[in-house]
Amino acid sequence: MSSALTAVRPPSLGLRANWAQFSLLVLVNAFVGAMIGMERSILPALAEQEFQLVAHTAILSFIAVFGVVKAAGNYAAGRLSDVVGRRTVLIAGWWMAAPVPFVLMWAPSWGWILFANVLLGASQGLTWSVTVIMKIDLAGPRNRGLAMGINEFAGYVAVALSALATGWIAASSGLRPYPFLLGVVFVAAGLVLSIFSVRETRHLPALEPARPGPQPSFFAVNQAGLVNNLNDGVAWGLFPLVFAGAGLALGDIAVLVAVLPAVWGVGQLFTGALSDRFGRKGFIVAGMWTQAAGLAVVATSADFWGFFTGSATIGAGTAMVYPTLLAAIGDAADPARRASVVGAYRLWRDLGYAAGALVAGVLADWTGLRPAVFFTAALTLVSGTIVAFRLHGRRVDLYSAWR
Repeated sequence: MSSALTAVRPPSLGLRANWAQFSLLVLVNAFVGAMIGMERSILPALAEQEFQLVAHTAILSFIAVFGVVKAAGNYAAGRLSDVVGRRTVLIAGWWMAAPVPFVLMWAPSWGWILFANVLLGASQGLTWSVTVIMKIDLAGPRNRGLAMGINEFAGYVAVALSALATGWIAASSGLRPYPFLLGVVFVAAGLVLSIFSVRETRHLPALEPARPGPQPSFFAVNQAGLVNNLNDGVAWGLFPLVFAGAGLALGDIAVLVAVLPAVWGVGQLFTGALSDRFGRKGFIVAGMWTQAAGLAVVATSADFWGFFTGSATIGAGTAMVYPTLLAAIGDAADPARRASVVGAYRLWRDLGYAAGALVAGVLADWTGLRPAVFFTAALTLVSGTIVAFRLHGRRVDLYSAWR
């Protein structure tokens, strides 16, 4: 009798009711984040030392390629997960990542590195987007900010740890092939968990009440997401070169590269939940302005601790912004269309990687590395100001923001 009752028990929403599946998805997303982290410490150095690239625009081309493909993957993930299911898209994303570590280990030319980042961008667009969507499905409306904070915590702490590990391996064993062996482990673990343990969540949004569709205030959120990832693209591509230009060793650079996503990741455990209680707008505005301050500190520093302070400040600002923007999108979207709406937001957000790589690369070639970082700080400050004036409301329920 009890087994029969369990079999027909209706699904429910909430972190407590779905803690096992939610925790599994947190672990899967950690492996997703680790795949990006393995590049962050060493690819700019690889471009200069093994492929003799000099122009910063050429060096940052791998970020531009990654950003464009990931943005398209985000949009496709949202659409496809509504049609074929979340789990199917997640597994497809991991299969796309499978060749990446091997290409990075043995690429004979920079073109092969760009090809690896095409695959990585497509994989990240599918896997990260779907883990976000599935956690929103499971959490329901009450703890959406907390759910997004936990998701992004797992992903970006994994970015930091992976960047630190690959940087240390590179410092002792060379830039290739050994650092990228970690990627083989990440892909294998993520793929096995996704195939054998992850369950479908596409049916859960039907348990939530319908809401009106998106309103024009999505502009404020989309541009903030784009600029947020623009400055992360600058940090990814230019910061290792700035640190190396100040005479720091590769091991120190690995620590500095890791501190930004580490602070970002840990901070999201608190900021996402706090935005559930105190509202989205204040965290978004304060976070963008904090990022701008951190970028200015990096641009004016000349030693390890100055760079450390600036990077940690950027990470703190990003922690305020990142899960809050995702939660705000979740607030706004009609549950029946949420996956597509989240995919569209993530399309615009991750185009910021490409914009950051192109803008920073051109400016760095024209004016130098530090002025390019200063320009990014100014752009981030303006973006936060746009949110302050264009996004109304305390909780930032976007669907009612312009009524």
